[in-house]
Amino acid sequence: MSIKHFIQITKPGIIFGNVLSVAGGFFLASQGHVNFALFLAAIIGTSLVVASGCVFNNCIDRDIDVKMERTKNRAMVQGLVPIRLALAYGAVLGVAGLALLYWRATPLAALFALIGFVIYVGFYSLYLKRKSVHGTLVGSLSGAMPPVIGYVAVSNSFDLAALTLLVMFSLWQMPHSYAIAIFRFNDYLAASIPVLPVKRGILVAKKHILLYTLAFLLATLMLTFGGYAGMSYLAVAAAMGMYWLYMAWTGYKATDDRVWARKLFVFSIFTITALSVAMSLDFKAPSELLLTYAVP
Repeated sequence: MSIKHFIQITKPGIIFGNVLSVAGGFFLASQGHVNFALFLAAIIGTSLVVASGCVFNNCIDRDIDVKMERTKNRAMVQGLVPIRLALAYGAVLGVAGLALLYWRATPLAALFALIGFVIYVGFYSLYLKRKSVHGTLVGSLSGAMPPVIGYVAVSNSFDLAALTLLVMFSLWQMPHSYAIAIFRFNDYLAASIPVLPVKRGILVAKKHILLYTLAFLLATLMLTFGGYAGMSYLAVAAAMGMYWLYMAWTGYKATDDRVWARKLFVFSIFTITALSVAMSLDFKAPSELLLTYAVP
């Protein structure tokens, strides 16, 4: 047992991805007036809660991780970290993260972090991942919480922009996750995890990927049409979204589904990263037209 193992069970790669989306939501709401102390509180607090969820997920998934080639060497599977110690570690991370968000950001940011944690650990990891083909959809809500946390840490309100971020990032999770399930098909099959490609077939999964990617593209544009992001963001969102949609369409002609799915997965990461950066740089206050309707 070493510090490396304690770091590994927090899934640092997932934490880093969530940090980018927290930053996107935060800078979008800040509109150029950045409180760096608040920014650090939002980033660190969210990271701690995400890390906590990942630790609990590692503890819960030991029996199925051992059956999957990708996960069979994880620290919890190998017994390198005692289960009770890992659970205590996860609890401390989660409480520390929620406390930091509550006291140094906003109670609303802490609330959304708690909701994301409960969905990921309670609904997804403990039950739906193993029992329902709809587990991915429910789990996507937890993955969409970080940008919302970043946004409400600044705004302290759940408005149209926050709702748009929630919808955007939830929709993005679906083709991203289905792509993983396709190129890791044998792993999910061996572990009897009822993801869509395994449960209903890869062709059905391709149809869902195409539809969710289209819905994602439309949702991303709403930040500009709602008056929260500018034309540069719109250009990035449209370009990335349309190319991702094109890639999804090519799945119907793919000769090797696993190769195609891996490329789709990789581009999904580029897409969400580009959008997070674009919304951080090309923000603006809601348009006067929207304010006219909001204020009598």
